[in-house]
Amino acid sequence: MIAGKPTRYAFLAFEVFVLAATVALCVTFGTRSEWSPVTLVALLLALALVGQWLGVEIRGGELGAAMVAIVLAMSLLGPVPAAVCGVVGMIMTSAIRQIDAAGWLANLSSFTAAPFAGALVAGAITGGPHGASTSGLTASVTFGIGTFIGFLVALGLTFVMFALDLSTKQGSSFWRELNELIPLLPGELAAGVLAVVLAVAYLASGLAVLLAAIIVMIIFQRLSVALLRSEHRAEQLLARSRQLVGLQLGVLRTLARALAMRDEQTARHAATVAFYAKALAAELGCGPAEQDMVHTAGLLHDIGKFTWPDRILKADAIDQADLATVRSHPQEGSILVGALDGYGEIAEAILYHHERIDGRGYPAGLIGPEIPLGSRILAICSSYDTLVSASYRENASPDEAREELRRAATNGQLDPELVEEFIALLEREGPTYGRNTDFDAELDFEARIDRMAAPDPSARPTDGARKTLKTRVLG
Repeated sequence: MIAGKPTRYAFLAFEVFVLAATVALCVTFGTRSEWSPVTLVALLLALALVGQWLGVEIRGGELGAAMVAIVLAMSLLGPVPAAVCGVVGMIMTSAIRQIDAAGWLANLSSFTAAPFAGALVAGAITGGPHGASTSGLTASVTFGIGTFIGFLVALGLTFVMFALDLSTKQGSSFWRELNELIPLLPGELAAGVLAVVLAVAYLASGLAVLLAAIIVMIIFQRLSVALLRSEHRAEQLLARSRQLVGLQLGVLRTLARALAMRDEQTARHAATVAFYAKALAAELGCGPAEQDMVHTAGLLHDIGKFTWPDRILKADAIDQADLATVRSHPQEGSILVGALDGYGEIAEAILYHHERIDGRGYPAGLIGPEIPLGSRILAICSSYDTLVSASYRENASPDEAREELRRAATNGQLDPELVEEFIALLEREGPTYGRNTDFDAELDFEARIDRMAAPDPSARPTDGARKTLKTRVLG
């Protein structure tokens, strides 16, 4: 049923009013500072323009690059650039779909007004793009929450405008049309969350990180689309899978190397912890898949320090005011790693590797066997390498470090059973065991890609290994 002409004409007039009012507000209150830096503006406009071809299918919807660009403009530039990004993305989509004049009007009014309003809300919470700060954990959380709330406002307005347009056009119920849009939510929310993470990273580390992340995501999206379309071709699927895995690992390798360039001890420490973690997992009876999981977690367990400023990363002693930032690195690392498909267990091991057996650790205060096995392994291996490395005060000898591990186990920091297993391994292998590791050698990039692209069922842990693990570790 088609809606009555008066109702339809009234809503079209309302859309014209909304569009005109938004344009008037942009002209009246827009400032030159919103268009700075120019490189960021150009990057986001380009991303909005080509976003039509960069969407990637996810469960329940599509993650759109144009929405990422709009939310980034809302948080990092301001209301006027956000509205312009919305219009740019809308123009390309509308032209490709060859919609009628009423459809153009609906898109123009929605994608101009909603980003403008969302940016105003985000700015009110965060202090505006040029007043925002992520120098501490509280500031980062506030900025992220403010940006996400602004995104939700923009998304809600867009959905309402679209539902009203469809209901007046077709004479259907507004709520029915709104429900028809619900399946789009997963993709839109995924884009919003991704944009928030990128916005926080940009304020913390600058345009280079944002540019690199966007480029990698674009490539990842295109490869993901190609993978979905070639599932019926086994050989092509394997080839694309290898490329995709390479990109996933490449992102993390690039972040780890960038961190190592700022602190040269980081890469060596990560490689050594990974080496020890894999060896200890094998000692405990874990299968190849579990060994590989904890090995990868060891390589990436400190990746969350990427967001630290140099004054914290290179400090000899941590100021009390910086403790919250320092303690946030497991969460930051878990978010970075967990964003990649198939890295859930690795992200979990990273998240809890600073927990204590007695429950006095962070971030969650888990107790004993509540702490994942991978996290308990990482805690021991990281502690030992820190003790014997030259960067630790006056570094301890291997014998002194082993005794310190036992004291930490007695004091409730480390898992006593795992500590004894690790010490037995070190005593059997000798004092130089694991002291000459290299990050790239431990990553073994090409071999890791091959294993992940074509997983071998025989590499998965057996039930027997899991039963042995449970008996030996959890008692």
